[in-house]
Amino acid sequence: MKLFEDAHPATRHELLPKAGYLMTLVFALVWSVPFLWMLVAAFRPGAFGSAGMASLIPDFVPTFAHFAEAWLSADFPRYTLNTVIIAGGILAVQLVTITLAGFAFARLEFPGKRIAFYLFLLQLMLVPVVLIVPNLSMIVRLGLYDSLMGVMAPYFASAFGTFLMRQAFRAIPRELEDAALIDGANWWQRIRYIYAPLAMPAFIAFSIVSVTSHWNEFLWPLMVINSPDNRPLTIGLATFTRGQEGAQAWGVIAAGTLLVILPLATGFLLFQRRFVNSFISSGIK
Repeated sequence: MKLFEDAHPATRHELLPKAGYLMTLVFALVWSVPFLWMLVAAFRPGAFGSAGMASLIPDFVPTFAHFAEAWLSADFPRYTLNTVIIAGGILAVQLVTITLAGFAFARLEFPGKRIAFYLFLLQLMLVPVVLIVPNLSMIVRLGLYDSLMGVMAPYFASAFGTFLMRQAFRAIPRELEDAALIDGANWWQRIRYIYAPLAMPAFIAFSIVSVTSHWNEFLWPLMVINSPDNRPLTIGLATFTRGQEGAQAWGVIAAGTLLVILPLATGFLLFQRRFVNSFISSGIK
């Protein structure tokens, strides 16, 4: 530390980025240890326990036996289908609601607009756990308990998505809308042909956040879903893990966990550049 303080300012300026990169690399390695352990446990034949860091060295021939056992031990195809329906259904409705709400708050003028927008943003200040009891009571009243629609319904409106689309629409030049008005375009045509195409990076960024969030949602589906046929991947994985922990089948548990995270991980690897560009373009830090 003394050597760093006594260094020349130019040298100190060069050392700071290198130190930052080194710390980032260290944190990345620490963060990746559980995933490395999971990969080795899933592909390693036989029993695999907590043998320390040395057990991470793959000194074996990989096998898919754990994946086959996990696939047969739980109804992962059904869990995956339910999760796709939940995440995809929520996103489809959210894209409509946040587009209309974002356009209204960005371009329309009506009494109480600013107050309504601030009240709408209060949802961002609420901890999701606080809303579980009133949401569950409403779901029961609507007759949606123990159904996929009951899991999806509370998320059809998004304060974060509305705020994001409002900011994206406000950044679009107003002259484009004025030109469309001269051509006789109504509000729906202005959204369809002007605002939506120009705000596509914001839509992609929100879609990433929404799908990832609801794919990994655990507590709310646990409260709503009771039937095994309606379980999403998170609830199915928890049930599957409890059944395997008694036999200490860590390889099977690791394989089942990989089956759950594989769709999201594959999508991220295939569209990594598009994901990063969407977040940069939308202004999300």
